[in-house]
Amino acid sequence: MSTSPCPICDKPVSEPAYRPFCSKRCADVDLQRWFAGRYAIPTVEAEEGPDQGDESDA
Repeated sequence: MSTSPCPICDKPVSEPAYRPFCSKRCADVDLQRWFAGRYAIPTVEAEEGPDQGDESDA
């Protein structure tokens, strides 16, 4: 069975409990990155047109 290396340190994954990471340490590093906001999906904000925006003017 071939597995990908750990995405944090590139070591082989040997402990199934922490897959896809190689250890609890690497799993915790990844979790901390999520909490810190280092992982984000880039988006493009649409500009508001004349029919969008604040509805309180109606």
